[in-house]
Amino acid sequence: MARLLFTCAYDGTPWRGWQSQPCGKTVQDCLESVFERILKQSLRISSAGRTDAGVHARAQRFHADIPETCRMTPGAWVAALNAQLPASIRIYSAERVASDFHARFNATGKVYEYLIWHAPVLPPHWVHRAWHHPHALELDLLRRALAAYCGTHDFRHFAARRGNEPAVPPADFYTRTIYSATCEQQGDALLALRFHGSGFMYRMVRLLVGAACRVATGRMPLAELHSALSAPPEVPTRYCAPAEGLYLDAVFYA
Repeated sequence: MARLLFTCAYDGTPWRGWQSQPCGKTVQDCLESVFERILKQSLRISSAGRTDAGVHARAQRFHADIPETCRMTPGAWVAALNAQLPASIRIYSAERVASDFHARFNATGKVYEYLIWHAPVLPPHWVHRAWHHPHALELDLLRRALAAYCGTHDFRHFAARRGNEPAVPPADFYTRTIYSATCEQQGDALLALRFHGSGFMYRMVRLLVGAACRVATGRMPLAELHSALSAPPEVPTRYCAPAEGLYLDAVFYA
């Protein structure tokens, strides 16, 4: 086998997330069906992480083991896949990696971006592309809330449960490091929140955004957010930002 690492982007609007499901309407299912069409045999791919229904990716990474009998170069794979994929999924690059490389377990960090349109009217071309938040946001408070996330914390209050967590999680099960969390104003109404971290748990970014916006609208004291990081309650926060504003922006490897 030749192991190839691919970089792809997708519009998450028509898909039920990344991970394969019986319905077959996921990004992984679509990619694997195209691989099967080209190779005339089934093939499983492994990604750097899963995204939920409606979440987008600008640089998702996944690896695939290509049979040695297939003589296509990495560049030829990019062209062949894009020729058969729907317009909502595109392969940007492919490169050969070591046989023991893993797209998920070798990842050293990720960047997510979350877009918020904070004006009374959402332009049609931003539908399914940004969270329409028409209520006023105090940007100074928003940036202070984001700054509170930076560092190494127990983020259990900002992780939704999948139902497959261990009955007694290890001490560091919910521990993650956020290297930076920033907010940039783009034009009059668009905010871009960027999170660079060692890793992110299920719905973690959306829960971080939801809580920060609660602070920025005056509905949650900043001290309450600090408390949720220093002495996290067992119950996750219920303030989850919608999926359509979230983008997987980058995956890093050593």
